[in-house]
Amino acid sequence: MTEKDPREPAAGGSPAGPEKSTAGTSPAPGQAAKPAASASRRGFLSWLVLAWIAFTAAMTAGLTALTRFLFPNVLFEPPSTFKAGPPSEYGIGIVDERWKERFGVWIVRDEEGLYALSTTCTHLGCTPNWLSADEKFKCPCHGSGFYKTGINFEGPAPRPLERYRILLAEDGQVLVDKSRKFQWEKGQWEDPESLLKA
Repeated sequence: MTEKDPREPAAGGSPAGPEKSTAGTSPAPGQAAKPAASASRRGFLSWLVLAWIAFTAAMTAGLTALTRFLFPNVLFEPPSTFKAGPPSEYGIGIVDERWKERFGVWIVRDEEGLYALSTTCTHLGCTPNWLSADEKFKCPCHGSGFYKTGINFEGPAPRPLERYRILLAEDGQVLVDKSRKFQWEKGQWEDPESLLKA
């Protein structure tokens, strides 16, 4: 007996093997895969772009953190000593505010001489303002008041303003040294370096 070729039509006229329906035929395998493959490629590319964006953001954050670690913020403070011009520039009874912003110092001259007052309130560290009409320093934070000498007389400030060391430099200028402070309540205003006699 001879074997039948499976490709030959069977007795009923239809080819042997699985029957293929002509109605609603599906496209060839290569054509059916194209839309699905195109959609999956688009999805993959969008995920790839998102991954690159996340990677770039992470690297930028890491480099920023490393830069801040290698170059930390440094507070540049003014020098602790500075020259404030000749004594003749300071009038008697005048509070000189030239050095308030840059060095945190008021220089005052009275009949005895010159002294340098700290601009830091002894209550909570705010900066008082000189009110020339009222002849007093007034703290805007909690209302502490200080006389021209630095002595406290109103508000919550527990003690007078501090004085800084003040002396005459070799070139004849007033030299203020903020590294040394004098407190009234400790009797340190009697120190000759807390007042420049001029």
